[in-house]
Amino acid sequence: MQTTDLAHWNDLIASLPGAHILQTREWAQIKARFGWQPEPFVWEEDGQPMAAALLLRRRLLPGLPWSVLYAPKGPLLDWKNAALRQRVLDDLEGYAKRTHAVLLKIDPDVRLGSGIPGSEEATEDPLGAQVSRVLRARGWRFSPEQVQFRNTVWLDLTRPEDEILAAMKQKTRYNIRLAARKGVTVRAATEDDLDLLYRMYAETAARDGFVIRTRAYYLTAWRTMLKAGLAEPLIAEVAGEPVAAVVIFRFAGRAYYFYGMSTGKHRNKMPTHLLQWEAIRRAKAAGCTVYDFWGAPETFDESDPMWGVYRFKAGFRGQVIRTLGAWDYPARQALYALFARGVPAALAAWRHIRMAGLRRGNAQAR
Repeated sequence: MQTTDLAHWNDLIASLPGAHILQTREWAQIKARFGWQPEPFVWEEDGQPMAAALLLRRRLLPGLPWSVLYAPKGPLLDWKNAALRQRVLDDLEGYAKRTHAVLLKIDPDVRLGSGIPGSEEATEDPLGAQVSRVLRARGWRFSPEQVQFRNTVWLDLTRPEDEILAAMKQKTRYNIRLAARKGVTVRAATEDDLDLLYRMYAETAARDGFVIRTRAYYLTAWRTMLKAGLAEPLIAEVAGEPVAAVVIFRFAGRAYYFYGMSTGKHRNKMPTHLLQWEAIRRAKAAGCTVYDFWGAPETFDESDPMWGVYRFKAGFRGQVIRTLGAWDYPARQALYALFARGVPAALAAWRHIRMAGLRRGNAQAR
């Protein structure tokens, strides 16, 4: 395990298994603007990188040494390689202890299986179960705070466009064509549109009841990724009026539907369907082989808050991917116990305050 700089980081990780946008240099730069210290590490054999982890560190209280460490969607390695896996985990656990971390959180894209559990197409991946057992035996705990979605939907972009379209649900294909007939158009957004995107996103959050971060956070994230060539925002319009938008990230052959927003106007013209199809087409044209819809229910029934969003995504006939989720290594057992109890309550209070602010702001805008 050796530290490295971020100058050539993206090239270093792009060919590693599980290469992810949240492990990139740009994501480190974004998080550094909001209180996180990036710490990139690499494991080599014969001069070749075999594993890597972008760790993010955040101090808990000023003047105290205690911190939390998080490797978003990392570490990156071949998790089937037992010797390498042990080496990486040994090093990370030791580093967390030496540097006064209360916990180290990881959530690599290690599959538990694919398909909706209990369905005919569902399959289980023994690697995910094996890694879960290994982590538990080493003292790791399934995290009470799942930062990223455990489940998502992947669309295979290696097929021809007409085949991708033909495989969609009939209603989804119909809505895509309806939007085009009704005059919905899609254009690439520029940096000048980012304020508009945030206003639409805040309106969507207030309307649909989910919590978002500050305007500064999103403008920083979108601008950073856009300037690096890792993002493409798209806006759907009706007669020149913006009605919906998405922000798509791309890295190492995968496109990510991270952010979606709408004004609620002209919903009968199905702008979001055409917007998604255009994002898929552009991702394929850019050389991506997978379109990650970024998020699926924890429980696949109508009680899950993600169910409505999932039904929309399911119309495009992607494959449900289930991963092992976030796991915590309690480097300081007593402090971790306090942290694990206190964080959910603090987050709940923060979400309540943010949602109230969004609703007030949306009401004033109207």
